Amino acid sequence: MNKNKHKVAVLGSGSWATAIVKMLTENLDEVAWYVRSVYTKEHFKLHHHNPKYLQQVLFNPDQIKISNDINKVVSYADTIIIAIPSAFVKAELDKITVDLKGKIIFSAVKGIVPETLLILGEHLKKHHDIPEKNLGVIAGPCHAEEVAMERLSYLTIAAKRKSVAKQMSGFLNSWFIKTTYSKDVFGIEWAAVLKNVYAIAAGMAHGLGYGDNFQAILMSNAIREMKKFIKKNVDKRKRNIDNSAYLGDLLVTGYSIFSRNRTFGSMIGKGYTVRSAMAEMRMVAEGYYATKPAYEINRKLGDGKAKTPIIDAVYRILYKNTNPKNEFVKLSEKLD
Repeated sequence: MNKNKHKVAVLGSGSWATAIVKMLTENLDEVAWYVRSVYTKEHFKLHHHNPKYLQQVLFNPDQIKISNDINKVVSYADTIIIAIPSAFVKAELDKITVDLKGKIIFSAVKGIVPETLLILGEHLKKHHDIPEKNLGVIAGPCHAEEVAMERLSYLTIAAKRKSVAKQMSGFLNSWFIKTTYSKDVFGIEWAAVLKNVYAIAAGMAHGLGYGDNFQAILMSNAIREMKKFIKKNVDKRKRNIDNSAYLGDLLVTGYSIFSRNRTFGSMIGKGYTVRSAMAEMRMVAEGYYATKPAYEINRKLGDGKAKTPIIDAVYRILYKNTNPKNEFVKLSEKLD
């Protein structure tokens, strides 16, 4: 299929959605873009950039069909990429009255839908009747800010059908974006969720004054904990947890100065309340919204649950208001 004839839409107006639109415009003649805010739409039409995120990225307005009407954008598209923060995604999807049957839908959310305690792919499958063969995930160690600067970055495109993933790779590949393929759709989507929780833990450790030595141990334990969680709560398939969609994404989110989850965790470690940290950041830390569902989903397994001391510690700090310093002293005794 001629990729310039295939119609692609992006839902969301944050930094990651903006970065995805930028990647797509490297290859496609036209991209539809849903933004909720009328102000964002009108500002874009005048100044050709997102007024709130990645303002340095200028777009060719002839390439972008921007609208704050989600049904108009969805109607246009053959393939839809959802990049709305998980805390708001259900409310936006509930606005859709257009038939989604036959459309390919990729998740770029990296969070859990809080109302249903499901990753987006599972939510779409259960509540919007999207067949698994039409679902995909865009993941990997790729910060929006570095995409904006056109620094070499790598993405993993996960889909049950290789043809679907290959087509999406063609839309996103460029001289600064490289892609790889995986069939592990839900495993990779869960990895994208969990790495945000672990990045909050890394930030907390930094805010509490722990050094690089402890951070290395924390991340080493985090990737093993992630593997156990996915094996217990998703499926028991063999997966190489060292691949970039798992370990790579964890490392960049845990260490990068661009990581909002690490920043959020650092503020908590320094003594900020959750509310004050969120207010000062003015950005969504997906890991906050992911921590409680991840904790509760794992707990439902009872005696068969995965051992997740890092997730458990982050949960108690964020949702039970326990003392971060005391929690990390206890956590340090459980790491190796």
